[in-house]
Amino acid sequence: MEEQHDILKNSFKPWKIWLAVGLGLLIAAILLFSGVRQVQFIKVKDGKGDYAWRDSNKNGKIDIHNRHEFMAVPQGDYIKQHASDALKQLEWTGSSFMWIFIAVLFMVGRDLFYMIRIRVLTRKKLSWKSSFLVIMLWEFASALSPGVVGGAAVAMFILNREKIPLGRSTAIVFITTMMDNLFYVLLIPLVFLFIDSSSLFPENTIFSLGVQWVFWIGFSIILIACLFLFFAVFILPSWSAWFLNTLFKLPFLKRWKGGVSRTAEDLIVSSKELRKEPLSFWGKTFLFTCCSWICRYLVINALLQAFLHLGIMDHILILGKQLVLWIFMLISPTPGGSGVAEYAFGELLMPFGMSAAMLAGIAVLWRLISYFPYLFIGAILLPRWVKRTGQSALK
Repeated sequence: MEEQHDILKNSFKPWKIWLAVGLGLLIAAILLFSGVRQVQFIKVKDGKGDYAWRDSNKNGKIDIHNRHEFMAVPQGDYIKQHASDALKQLEWTGSSFMWIFIAVLFMVGRDLFYMIRIRVLTRKKLSWKSSFLVIMLWEFASALSPGVVGGAAVAMFILNREKIPLGRSTAIVFITTMMDNLFYVLLIPLVFLFIDSSSLFPENTIFSLGVQWVFWIGFSIILIACLFLFFAVFILPSWSAWFLNTLFKLPFLKRWKGGVSRTAEDLIVSSKELRKEPLSFWGKTFLFTCCSWICRYLVINALLQAFLHLGIMDHILILGKQLVLWIFMLISPTPGGSGVAEYAFGELLMPFGMSAAMLAGIAVLWRLISYFPYLFIGAILLPRWVKRTGQSALK
């Protein structure tokens, strides 16, 4: 019990909240500042421009942000424009505000489907209010944790404090992680049916160096984790428990041996419980997982639609690029992927022709909608939740 108190206290320390908020705001400011200073070249008709493209790097592709790609000439095909000028030209129409509102609705839908999923997994032992609190605090923990860690480790204790037995809480966390990974693993092949791999990754930038390797290594890790969780929970829970206990006997892992031993025991209990569930239970769980993730991804699509006129194939391409973006957020060492998310966002979506300043601004909107609210909502809800669940050790 005391260990649970310590885990929750360490996960919700005030300095972690301010670090996450500060990093996000700092990176957003840097991106906006550098974006406004950037120069881009815009194509014009009838020789009314001052520059011509000359393909200085011999790659046959026009990089509108590369000064060395263009030379001053009379009656050229391009004009030079500062990104700040392009940002000023951004028109906030009624359609823009409508799509931003739709983006917010997608975020609400994402959390709503998470709430429905958690009620399915707990056999409706959680009320709607408790489900809301669990999801918000779960996301709060994720926002404060590095992407590679996430909030899953804290989630089982949050569920346990909502009077869900620890074995079932552990099972729920394992299943949600497996379902999330399964959705990602199944979606990747579908995306590659419609999109050429060369279109998914940024070109001619420092960011492109090794990006495909990182993506496929990350994808492989997610696939292995998904398979491990499936076998660990459904096929060989006893072997999995033995493997974890043996692994954490190694000298550099011994400090976590006690916690892992209890997790291994919970794993066996969870497996017995989950094997009794009918097929409809798993169908509903995966359906709501898919709905939640689709809503998550459509937030960016809606934000880009607010300022661009995109076709169906453009939206599919944006969806594919988000799968690449998610890998970098997942491996980020910063809380909630702060910094990494904003930078990767701009690099991956630059081919859609928007200026760096515009992309930086949309990245800020995206994080304001999809990340920062959880920090503030969680900070407000946590004290009340602590009081309600009798978690006096956090006071």
